[in-house]
Amino acid sequence: MIVATNIAFALFAVAGALTMVRLWKGPSLADRMVALDTLLFSGAGALATYVVRTGETSFVPVIVVLALVAFIGTLVVARAIESLTP
Repeated sequence: MIVATNIAFALFAVAGALTMVRLWKGPSLADRMVALDTLLFSGAGALATYVVRTGETSFVPVIVVLALVAFIGTLVVARAIESLTP
């Protein structure tokens, strides 16, 4: 189980680094929002992997809040982009 969680942490780190590049370079607001959404969900996944590895369940509400913030943020930005386009 430790090897699997180490691999998962490494993959989340790579995903986070690549997402930060997209967040930095993103030519449009939509690209940046998708990158931020991906970064939040990668963070939630990494935190869930930590919970699985250690068995500490106190971070489960934090994972739920991260997912909700990412979802609501995506909805708000999508509506803002929709209202900006003619």
